Amino acid sequence: MLQQILRDMYIDPELLAELNEEQKQILFYKMREEQLRRWREREEKARMEEAVLRKTARRKQSNGKHVQWLRGKDGEVWVWVMGEAPGDKPYEQISEELIAERARQQAQKEAEELWRQKEAEITKKFRDAMAQEKARIVAEKWKIEIEDRKAAKLEEEKIQEELKKREEEERQKGEEQIRQQEEIRAKELYLSLKQAQQHSQHSDDDQEWEEQLRRSKAADEERSHKARRARDEYRRQSLRAIQKGRVAGLSNLFQGTSLNNDQEIKLNNNSASPLLALSAASRLPINIWERPSRPFSRDVIIRWFKEEQIPRRAGFERNTNRIAQWFHGIISRQEAEELLMNKSEGTFLVRVSEKIWGYALSYRQQSGFKHFLVDASGDFYSFLGVDPNRHATLTDLIDFHKEEIITSSGGELLLEPCGQQKNPPDYSPLFE
Repeated sequence: MLQQILRDMYIDPELLAELNEEQKQILFYKMREEQLRRWREREEKARMEEAVLRKTARRKQSNGKHVQWLRGKDGEVWVWVMGEAPGDKPYEQISEELIAERARQQAQKEAEELWRQKEAEITKKFRDAMAQEKARIVAEKWKIEIEDRKAAKLEEEKIQEELKKREEEERQKGEEQIRQQEEIRAKELYLSLKQAQQHSQHSDDDQEWEEQLRRSKAADEERSHKARRARDEYRRQSLRAIQKGRVAGLSNLFQGTSLNNDQEIKLNNNSASPLLALSAASRLPINIWERPSRPFSRDVIIRWFKEEQIPRRAGFERNTNRIAQWFHGIISRQEAEELLMNKSEGTFLVRVSEKIWGYALSYRQQSGFKHFLVDASGDFYSFLGVDPNRHATLTDLIDFHKEEIITSSGGELLLEPCGQQKNPPDYSPLFE
């Protein structure tokens, strides 16, 4: 099952829901390892293909026109970085000049607009003054005799010259004021742009970057911690399994184990309930059994159990024909939790899974429940994702974890089996 998940890089959402947090983290770690392995293969393949293409391109270019890069004294492609080459202005100076130029252009634009308004006001002011003065002269002087008209004309020209002189002085004064305002405005804009740039760089960009960096580092540390914990758990379980001598190197010795006719007779004689009796006829294959890729109905699960699991003595006590107290049939997670509800910490049961070819171990902990999937699709039994050890029988797996914890973070030990509360037992359809 794990190999299929790693091959497809996909896990069914319903199956994922059956995994606890520890199993999910270890499964993620293994899938990440597979992703890295595939990525390295792709990179190596791409590198080799690129080398071949480069050789082919060189052969083609040797017979035709081609571009040759300018190279430096070190033999590498010559690169010019603005502001770093000899004679270049430093980047800070270039930035200062650009900001000053932008401020100057903006201030000049504002000054031109202000001058147009000022010039229009001056022109209108003196045009109105000239018209009024002319009207006054016409009204007063042109009424005098003919001999005084020349004097009136001279006086009019004198007044016009005076008005023009005052207008020119007003213009010069206005231009000087505009120029001073332009210089002041240019300095204000320069400082404003400089401050905005510094604030943007040191406040927005740096703050955003630091926040992203902090979140990224926190996520990396969390993933690293979980991966390290998964690796430590993997090594610990492997070492303990080797020390105990219970890894599934012995699984082949149990592959062919099945109940013979004498054992069946003994089972019938010793069983407390007729539901536990196994007849030879019930296990003789009517047709060839081909297991589907995944269970899709209760009938298929029952068929799988009878065809593959009973010959491997799944659910039986060691060296006896009695059904183990912890073994249950095809019951749901909710039913398992109801059975464990009033039990003490460390109580457990094993139920036939409806999601995978295997089982689910339901465990009562102090603050709730945990559920671990047991993969039985191969010739061994092992927890999906959590325990790397392979056990020859389901009973071996249970006995192993009566002494060894399932996960280092949870410290789960199988202390007390949870038996049946129904009559007939919930596993009776499996043995009918």
